Amino acid sequence: MAASCVSLLAVVVLFFCLSAHAVDRSNFKTCDQSSFCKRQRELKPGQSPYRALLDTLELSNSRLTLQLINDNNKVRLLLELYRLQGNMTRLKINELKPLKPRYEVPDVLMADPLTEPLSVVVQDENGLVLSLGGAEQRLILNARPFRLDIIEGPQVLMSVNSRGLLAFEHLRARKDTISHKISSTVGSMWNSLNSIFSSKSESDSEETAGQENVGQQIDEIIEDEEKPGMWEEVFKTHSDSKPDGPSSISLDFSLPGVEHIYGIPEHADTLKLKNTDGSDPYRLYNLDVFQYELHNPMALYGSVPVLISHSTERTMGVFWLNAAETWVDISTSSAGQTMFGKMLDFVPGSSEAPQTDVRWMSESGIIDVFIMLGPKPTDVFTQYASLTGTQSFPPLSALAYHQCRWNYNDQEDVRAVDQGFDEHDIPYDFIWLDIEHTDGKRYFTWDPSNFPQPKDMLQGLMDKRRKLVAIVDPHIKVDSDYKIHSEIRSKNLYVKNKDGGDYEGWCWPGNAGYPDFTNPDMRAWWSSMFAYDQYEGSMENQYIWNDMNEPSVFNGPEVTMHKDALHGVWEHRDVHNLYGLYVQKATADGLIQRSGGVERPFVLTRAVFAGSQRYGAVWTGDNAAEWGHLKISIPMCLSLGIVGISFCGADVGGFFKHPSTELLVRWYQAGAYQPFFRAHAHLDTPRREPWLFGPENTALIREAIRQRYALLPYWYQLFYNTHHTGQPVMRPLWVEYPEDVATFAIEDEYLLGKDLLVHPVTDEGAKGVTVYLPGKHEVWFDVHTFEKHDGAQSLYLPVAMSSIPVFQRGGSIICRKDRIRRSSSCMESDPYTLYVALSSQASAEGELYIDDFHSFNYEKKEFIHRRLSFSDGTLTSRNVAPDSQFSTSSWIEKIVIIGGVQQSSVTLTTADGAETALEFEFDSETAVLTLRKPGVNAGADWSVRLR
Repeated sequence: MAASCVSLLAVVVLFFCLSAHAVDRSNFKTCDQSSFCKRQRELKPGQSPYRALLDTLELSNSRLTLQLINDNNKVRLLLELYRLQGNMTRLKINELKPLKPRYEVPDVLMADPLTEPLSVVVQDENGLVLSLGGAEQRLILNARPFRLDIIEGPQVLMSVNSRGLLAFEHLRARKDTISHKISSTVGSMWNSLNSIFSSKSESDSEETAGQENVGQQIDEIIEDEEKPGMWEEVFKTHSDSKPDGPSSISLDFSLPGVEHIYGIPEHADTLKLKNTDGSDPYRLYNLDVFQYELHNPMALYGSVPVLISHSTERTMGVFWLNAAETWVDISTSSAGQTMFGKMLDFVPGSSEAPQTDVRWMSESGIIDVFIMLGPKPTDVFTQYASLTGTQSFPPLSALAYHQCRWNYNDQEDVRAVDQGFDEHDIPYDFIWLDIEHTDGKRYFTWDPSNFPQPKDMLQGLMDKRRKLVAIVDPHIKVDSDYKIHSEIRSKNLYVKNKDGGDYEGWCWPGNAGYPDFTNPDMRAWWSSMFAYDQYEGSMENQYIWNDMNEPSVFNGPEVTMHKDALHGVWEHRDVHNLYGLYVQKATADGLIQRSGGVERPFVLTRAVFAGSQRYGAVWTGDNAAEWGHLKISIPMCLSLGIVGISFCGADVGGFFKHPSTELLVRWYQAGAYQPFFRAHAHLDTPRREPWLFGPENTALIREAIRQRYALLPYWYQLFYNTHHTGQPVMRPLWVEYPEDVATFAIEDEYLLGKDLLVHPVTDEGAKGVTVYLPGKHEVWFDVHTFEKHDGAQSLYLPVAMSSIPVFQRGGSIICRKDRIRRSSSCMESDPYTLYVALSSQASAEGELYIDDFHSFNYEKKEFIHRRLSFSDGTLTSRNVAPDSQFSTSSWIEKIVIIGGVQQSSVTLTTADGAETALEFEFDSETAVLTLRKPGVNAGADWSVRLR
């Protein structure tokens, strides 16, 4: 008992030491402290030892294979190349004959990608040219040194290994390798020397040189085998044994004509990725980083190895499918000629053209890379979605407002906070419980003193059509009386340490075990624990939050799991970045199963990987109540959105520290226009419920939240669309205006879909903001004042504390619900108001999507999907899903035409041909025409004619 208390005390002390100040960088590795990153960075460009052995080439209908050889050590690699449907190319490189299998990432791809035919156009002793489908696209393979160039017509789109930084550390046996390599090299060199010695033309000096060359190569082999960190690595007090020795991989990609690249989240940095020359590379390694710093490439909680390049000519993507620790170097500069030999003599080149070089370096696994060739931003999103899936479609309530803190104290506290929202007329849908709600940090339990009747609490929320989220973390208290621990141990489903025992580390409960979520049996068992008869006290309006799933180990290296821990036959180093995805997947599956497959789940995760979008939402982790953290939430969520994870948000108000009232209000205003909208705060911060800052500020926060609720129909439609298409909900301006260079580096404003432009106020004491309105032929309308502005200009906009600069694109129709109730569920049957913003051609289009807002029945064609169009003075509603079956009691109560003109009459025509004159009024100052009470059902065919 005493030992347990000491361990728990150490955990708490460690946490508060870490959380009291900004992140201690010394707890986390730099590239120089990561031995494989340091080794890889020591390689010099232009000295590639690899060549392609063209006589090993095999070509089937959809797959090319050939061998590569490293002329320095004679190790052979197997290259596989596939042309995939949708304008993508897949490149895999592995050892030809590894000592043991190398890890290949499972469960991330939706299925084996569909392929297209490959054919050789030209081949000679120097290389070959492949057709990649279509008359214009070719892949040129140069044999010595090995290099790939993808061209379209006369343009080089991308070059692979053009800098010669392909590196593949082969698996080897430590004891025998040196002597074997020395013997092999001596034999080879001895044969060469015999040839030298037997030649009458060779001099004594040449004999000596030959002998020295043998000695030099032997010295190099020994030195290579004994570099620090190859067989064991020490960081602080932690030792990482490496029984398989060095196994890192690297490959470089060159992008001619490109100087803007994005992606590879998660980093607290700018949207446009920076040049890493002279600094650390961007690091992808899921870590629990307390109060992270801004504007550096340090690893954070998530790792999505997807990079997107963009220029006025083309958008492309690179998906590096590897779950090990990964570093990404980026160098943007002027490029010389990107052609090689006679094959590319026709390519125009300029030493003044920009070029971006990207190098990926991973600690283990294989090279498995998908090259997504666009050419448009929307094409890249579609291509990536075809590989890893789309954003899950959340229940409507998950898109509403969430109230959270660490922690609400007890059931009475929950009841009082819930009542406070009603008393102050502020809507909310979810209240959250952090780790203190459990019985001694035993997840799937309730504190018997503070939460003795959880079902009563949940029923009270359900009566108001509200919900609760409870935290369930993936570290399990080691306690023989704890059912969850006992069953995992009895089923032998914990991660193992290097010696084969259960891996244990410190986290919130004290000493904890870590379930092996890479094991399907563990995931299935975990999912079963969310059944109502297993998770005692839970109900259908309770949802789940997975925190600390990097995984976080307070006394582990870099606050995470030892890399030599074991998941079956695989080391943790191979699977690290996948762990959080598996936790969220098992949890989401559990929530689906508990409802018999009927209800959509909601699960929030902190750690993510490629494909995490399929399982729920993510937040940006332990931010701080500082203006810089408010600002950085925008590029952080934009970066996640463009790599598939649209359901993103940041803790409103900042997790650490106490925000000023101004900062809190501005954060609510910004959060109301980000996909995941949750207020959260640290245990030590003063209470922050929206009504605790005076009536004036309560009113400002109330208004921001009400704006969110009014727009829920639009948010829901956007998530429906992203679920089907993969297009991001919250997107950079360049996505919709890919040729407008002025948009390429903008990160303080963004688009929701294509029709709303948002520029939150993120500067302290701001009296105004400068908004860039894109599009030469666009018009934009302030959603609050209806003032009209032309596109392709920067607009200075004065702001007050009540200001949330939002603009609707002319040519769009957005559906809102202007009757705000206590929760989104209370508004499900309420009427809609259509906001029709006319383009300069007096036309507009939009959508209305309706289903039951919570189940999977939409997959059974139970929904309404309407196309709304305005042209030639007529607004029509048309069914775009005639095979679907669903009915709604919601109706259209108002139509607001922005940028309109005075009319003499307005006539509604329904599906049966009946005509009705509508009441209307025109405001000449704002040019807004308002049509009152059309009264038609939201799922019906109808038209409105203006005269």
